[in-house]
Amino acid sequence: MSAQAPSGPSLGGGMRGAMRPGASFGNIARARDPRGTLARLAGYFRSFRAGLAVVVAGIVIYTLLGLAGPFLMGVAIDGFIARHDASGLALIAMKMLAAYLASNIFQGGSSWLMAGISQRALKRLRGELFQHLQTLPMDFFERNPSGELMSRLTNDIDAINQAVAQNITSLLASVLSMVGILVAMFLLDRWLALASLLVVPIMIGFTRWVAVFTRKGFKELQKHLGQLNGVMEESIGGQKIVTVFRRNQSVIEAFRAENENVYRAGVQANTYALLLMPLTSVLGNLFVIVLAGLGGWLALSGLVTVGLIASFINYGQGFVNPLRQLSNLYNTLQAALAGAERVFEILDVPSEADDAPEARALPAVRGDVRFDHVTFGYRAGTTILDDMTLEAKPGQMVALVGPTGAGKTTIINLLTRFYEIDRGTISIDGADIRDLKKSDLRRMLGLVLQDTYLFGATVMENIRYGRLDATDADVFRAAEMADADHFIRQLPQGYDTVLSERAGNLSQGQRQLLAIARTLLAEPAILILDEATSSVDTRTEARIQKSLLRLMEGRTSFVIAHRLSTIRDADQVLVIDGGKIVERGTHHELLARRGVYHQLYTSQFKGQAI
Repeated sequence: MSAQAPSGPSLGGGMRGAMRPGASFGNIARARDPRGTLARLAGYFRSFRAGLAVVVAGIVIYTLLGLAGPFLMGVAIDGFIARHDASGLALIAMKMLAAYLASNIFQGGSSWLMAGISQRALKRLRGELFQHLQTLPMDFFERNPSGELMSRLTNDIDAINQAVAQNITSLLASVLSMVGILVAMFLLDRWLALASLLVVPIMIGFTRWVAVFTRKGFKELQKHLGQLNGVMEESIGGQKIVTVFRRNQSVIEAFRAENENVYRAGVQANTYALLLMPLTSVLGNLFVIVLAGLGGWLALSGLVTVGLIASFINYGQGFVNPLRQLSNLYNTLQAALAGAERVFEILDVPSEADDAPEARALPAVRGDVRFDHVTFGYRAGTTILDDMTLEAKPGQMVALVGPTGAGKTTIINLLTRFYEIDRGTISIDGADIRDLKKSDLRRMLGLVLQDTYLFGATVMENIRYGRLDATDADVFRAAEMADADHFIRQLPQGYDTVLSERAGNLSQGQRQLLAIARTLLAEPAILILDEATSSVDTRTEARIQKSLLRLMEGRTSFVIAHRLSTIRDADQVLVIDGGKIVERGTHHELLARRGVYHQLYTSQFKGQAI
C-alpha cells in the first residue's frame, strides 16, 4: 500500500480501538488444551522425520551403551574380582570405558543434530507468527499492546527454544533409559525388579499433581512478563512526554507494580516446580535402600550373587537419575508449553477478511469516489457515520472539516478498508470497493497521517518504502517536491543518514516532510492527507502546499484539516458533525452562509480579515 505506516490510527468519533461487532481480539481466548498444544507444536517437526529418526537412533544407541556399564560391573565382580583374575578385570574395564566413550560420542552427535532441527522448526514457527501478525485487522493492534505482542515473539518463542533445542534429547534419553533399565532389571531378576517398582507410582502420582499447578503458574508468569514489556516499551518510547510532564516517578511505580506481579508469579510457578527435585531425591534414596536391603537379604540367603546386587544398585541409581533429570526439565517444559499456548492463541486469531472470490482490479483509476448512504459504528450499539452520502469527482480536492470526534478519520478508515461498513456502499469508478482486491485498492491510495512513522533505516530507504523499485533519481525528485531535499542534504550523511528509532534525530516537521515524500514517490491515484502539514511551521507549510497542489492536480484528494487556511482552494468542503455532513460547498460559499463552517473559520482567525 502506498501509504505511511500508522503506529495506531486515530479513529473518528472518539472510538479509538473500539471493537467491531462479533470481533474477539481484545482479550485473546486462553488455550486450555496442553495435549493439543503439544501435538500442534510437534507438527512443526514433521518435515524433519528423517533427521529425527537419526536422532532417535543415536539416543537409543547411547542409552543402550550406557546400560551396558552396570551389567559389565556385575560381571566384573562375579567373574573376575571374586576369582582374583586381574587380566580379565582389565579387559572388562576396557570394555566399560569403550562403552561409555561411545555413549558420549553418540550423545554429542544426537544433541548437535537435534539443535539444528529444532532451530529450523522454530524459525518456521517464528516466521508464521510474524507473517500472521501482518494479516490481522486493525482492531487487533488497537486492542493489544505492542509490548505484549513483542513478548510473544521473543519471550514465548525463547521458552519453547530452551525446551526443544536444549532438552528434548535429554527428555527422550531419560525415558528410554528408564525403560531400558526396567527391561534389564527384569531380565536379571524379576523379584528384585518388582520390589524396586514400588516407588515409581508414588513419583508419577506426585509429578502429575504438581503439573497442574506448575503449568498454570508458568502461564501466568508469561502473561505478566508480556505486560511488563508493555510498560517498559511505552515508557522508553515516550520518554520525552514522561519527562516533560514530570511523570518519571509514576512510570517507576507502574514498573514496580508489574515487576512485583512478575516476581509473585515467578515465585509461585517455581515453588511448585522445585518441589519435584527434593522429593525425587528422597524417593530415589528410598529406591536404593529398598534394593540394598532386599538384595542383601537375598544374597545372604544365597538366592542372588553380590555382582547381581551391585548391578541392580547401579541400575537403581541409573533409574533415579533420569527421574531427577525429568524433574529438572519439568520447569522448562511447562514454561515452553505455556509459551506455545500463547503463540498459538495469536495464530488462531482470524486474519483480515479475505478478498471476495470474484474480487477484481481496476486497470486504470480515474478517481471517482462515492459514499452512498454509508452507516458505520466501531461496535454494536454505536453509530459513527449515519447514512452518509458524498461524491468526490476525478481530480477534485475534497476537504473534511469538523470538530474532533465528528467522524472525519473514520471516513478514511472505511475508504482504505481498515474497517468494513455496516450498511451502504463505497465505490471507486463505479466499482464497490468490497469487490476489489485489497492490495490493489490500497496501492491506489496514498495516505499520510498526522502521526508520522519512520523506520530505523537510511533516509533513502525510508522514502523508497513508498515504491521499492524507485531509482535514486525518483527518490531525489520526490524529496524535492516535498520540500525535504534541502534539509536532507544537510544531514551528516545526506540521504544515507541512518535514522534512530522512530526518527528521534529529526524534528517533527522533518519527519512529516519525509512521510510526504514517501507518499509522493508512490504516485497514488487517490491522495489522503490527514493533518499532513500540522507539524510544520507556517513558512514550510506554504512551500509544501504548493507542492501538494501540483501533486493533487489530476488526482482525487481527501484532506482532513483543522487549519482551515490550508483548504481555501478545495473543490468541496464537507463539514462533518455527529457523523453527518451538515454543510457542503466551497470555502467561499460556506463562509457566505455564515453557518457551522463560518463559526469554525472565524474562531481560528478572530480579529483578522476574512
